[in-house]
Amino acid sequence: MKIVVLEAASIGSDVSWERLKQYGELVLYQTTRDEEIAERISDADIIVPNKCLLRKENLEQALRLKLICEAATGYNNIDLEVCRELGITVTNVESYSTVAVAQHTFAMLLQVLEKLDYYTTFVESGRYSAQDSFTNMGMPFHELCGMTMGIIGLGNIGRRVAEIATAFGMKVVYYSASGHRQEVPYEMVTLDTLLGESDVVSCHAPLNDNTRGMMNREAFRKMKNTGIFLNLGRGPIVVEEDLAEAIERGDIQAAALDVFSVEPMKRDSPLLAIQNRDKLFLTPHIAWATVEARERLVADVEASIRCFLAGKPRSVVSE
Repeated sequence: MKIVVLEAASIGSDVSWERLKQYGELVLYQTTRDEEIAERISDADIIVPNKCLLRKENLEQALRLKLICEAATGYNNIDLEVCRELGITVTNVESYSTVAVAQHTFAMLLQVLEKLDYYTTFVESGRYSAQDSFTNMGMPFHELCGMTMGIIGLGNIGRRVAEIATAFGMKVVYYSASGHRQEVPYEMVTLDTLLGESDVVSCHAPLNDNTRGMMNREAFRKMKNTGIFLNLGRGPIVVEEDLAEAIERGDIQAAALDVFSVEPMKRDSPLLAIQNRDKLFLTPHIAWATVEARERLVADVEASIRCFLAGKPRSVVSE
């Protein structure tokens, strides 16, 4: 049994893949370019990709391939129809990053809401030590308690965010792009209602035809001008040019994003051109990446291999 991990670096050097060795020969590649995929999977029984594009032209050359364990929740990088034709089982990992992404959501929200960059800079600059007053209220901020959080996408992460928001004393409403009503103690509303009523709009939806470009100029103009927008779902849900315009025009108060339409983000991204940095907070797609979440991811991949070899495949995407 040969197991090939195509993008070990995407999980970080501080998390080990050693547990997979119990199932056979383990080959680790830190990164894999498109032109290297076909050769690297040609004699593999099991492969573990993350972002590598697995298409007909390289899958057809992998004559021994039986199982693809996607080291992520999303698997749009894999041609599932070709896998079905070739009898290749595809699994993914789910819920490993729920706690991490929800935590990062509120880390970003509080960073923006409480103007932490401004106040930290104020102290570090020496201005605090030079003044007579014991405090500084140069950048007013507000409490989450009593605000409304509108959540776009109430999956595992969205529900966890809702629970935390409730603990802060926020009212929670949600919008489902699929129209699926959840058995939850939160009100399901239309997108227009959510945008118009929410003080914080937090996006945790998957990327599909219903959500691509959903947050555009029209959507931002429907938000409160005191509203804060968060995107920890998928980058292409947001039209970044329109978000930059909304921030500059004052259509919304501020935004925080961990995902982008192109990753790494382009140097000429309109988001990097925004002059008032207090209104925009960006992180490089790290919400999922706590040590604990990455360890859960590898453990989940191992469990998928173990169950598959036992004849009981789990989290099956393709049969």
